[in-house]
Amino acid sequence: MKNKRWILRKDYDIEVVEKLAESLGVDKIIATLLVERGVSTFEEAKHFFRPSLDQLHDPFLMKDMDRAIARINEAIRNKERMLIYGDYDVDGTSAVALVYSYFHTLHYNIDFYIPDRDTEGYGISFQGIDYAHRTGVKLIIALDCGIKAIEQADYANSFGIDIIVGDHHLPGDTLPACCAVLDPKRPDCPYPYKELSGCGIGFKIVEAYMEQKLGVRLCDSANDLSPIQKKNMEMLKLKLLRYLDLVAVSIASDIVPIMGENRVLAAFGLKVINTCPRPGLEAILTYGHIERRSKEERAENPEKASYFKKDLNISDLVFLVGPRINAAGRIHSAFDSVRLLLAENMEVASRLAEEINNYNLERKGLDTQATDEAKHRLESDINLSSRHSIVLFGEDWHRGVVGIVASRLVEAYYRPTIVFTRSTDDLFVGSARSIKEFDIHSALEQCADLLEHFGGHKSAAGVSLRPENFDRFVERFEQIVAQNLPPEATVPEIEIDAEISFSEHITPKFLRILKQFSPFGPENNVPVFCTHHLVDTGSPRVVGSNHLKFSAIQLTSRSRAFPAIGFQLGEYYNRVKRGDAFSLCYLLEENYWNGKTETQLNVKDIRFEDPE
Repeated sequence: MKNKRWILRKDYDIEVVEKLAESLGVDKIIATLLVERGVSTFEEAKHFFRPSLDQLHDPFLMKDMDRAIARINEAIRNKERMLIYGDYDVDGTSAVALVYSYFHTLHYNIDFYIPDRDTEGYGISFQGIDYAHRTGVKLIIALDCGIKAIEQADYANSFGIDIIVGDHHLPGDTLPACCAVLDPKRPDCPYPYKELSGCGIGFKIVEAYMEQKLGVRLCDSANDLSPIQKKNMEMLKLKLLRYLDLVAVSIASDIVPIMGENRVLAAFGLKVINTCPRPGLEAILTYGHIERRSKEERAENPEKASYFKKDLNISDLVFLVGPRINAAGRIHSAFDSVRLLLAENMEVASRLAEEINNYNLERKGLDTQATDEAKHRLESDINLSSRHSIVLFGEDWHRGVVGIVASRLVEAYYRPTIVFTRSTDDLFVGSARSIKEFDIHSALEQCADLLEHFGGHKSAAGVSLRPENFDRFVERFEQIVAQNLPPEATVPEIEIDAEISFSEHITPKFLRILKQFSPFGPENNVPVFCTHHLVDTGSPRVVGSNHLKFSAIQLTSRSRAFPAIGFQLGEYYNRVKRGDAFSLCYLLEENYWNGKTETQLNVKDIRFEDPE
């Protein structure tokens, strides 16, 4: 197992921590966690712990939003045919489902379109525009893609088709010639929050349209509203809430930061999923063994609003919902994912969920096979294993799983990785994944002359090139990585939020406040703690595929023992069993088992305090 670096965070001002702890009446560790997340005042803490819809930014602050809404109004007024177009991943399909479902209630002449991963590839395709032209479309709303669709926009314009781009990826030097380009990452866009998901951009379009129709904005002060406007404000909030489940799914699956506006959207989206899930999500969750509470259980405990037996969190969406929705686009057609999310009854949703779960099972087999082959090649070829980067091509690897394979290789070898396969038009197409310390999008920019297409962000990207450029690309990419990645950066890092003691800190109040930090995700990850001078209470065991279960007690304090599990840490069984003292790096979590809930340490790493 690769050794890990433990990095104790110290990027905060202790005076700010102490002042915040006093003003909130909380433990200094809690105050430290808040300051690490950019929360340093009482008012900021209030917004953090009590997210509300009126914390959302005015959608009309987004560059071109006024033009987008004016063009949509024109299309509806003139009964023009509209096409909602999106990428084939979770973010794109959820965005299409959201925008289509809203405007379909206002405008019958509307359709949606998802490009085929194999024959069309990522983004707005010429085939998609041809489809729009054949079916009489006059306005395309492109979501989670389009920011670099220069040629495609010109092609659409030649048919008299307007495009509204709603994207969140980094733009190039030139924007496409569209009637509106919505992207907070545009250099000239004043929108204050830059990290919305693609579905989040779609939500802002719907929010802007609703606000214009109702004559109020979420950011309006209630003190300045008339009684009619206050009524319209409540109506606006209720109408917007029904779409936030899709935004939460996109935020979780696209791994965008869960702070600022995304925190508000995710928090309310989770409430919708946990209290009134749409049929498509309820149906797909059954394959994640999520059980709903019976009518009798809900009647016995009406104050517990949850529809399910456990409250779902962002992690559940990441692992139970996202991969299954993605699988349709990877293996078959992402149209099925949109249809699932749009399903209005459980009969239709259950049929689609079963098909999509089968696609996911097929996907698992394909990605396991490709990952095993990739690992074998790396470990049997000294030239590959000694490189600073990983770039592999597999002729028979399924295009739909190369991104997953790249992620698994990064996890196993902790190096910037690109995995390629061959597309139907004889290009090499691949997915790039990076490590924390390396900007892979910047590296691809330095290889742009060898590439047909690339796009994404610093930690993940899509890329295509001609076969004859592959070897030159491999060498240049390796050179860029070698020059810009210091040796210590190739050792996986665990960033620790705070050192705590069992007895002093792990108290009911501490755990109760810690729970309110959710929803967790990038920039607000589940806090990581470390504790020293621990021993096992005497009954460790290895379970499953090399997971270590034990119970830890702190020698230097009169603490209770806490159950712990370390996934893939079974190699430490003998030393834990014989009573060697150790330090743990871990997450605090609630473990549900046989109807009981207990606090458990989810161990990320173990360090023994004496050399063997």
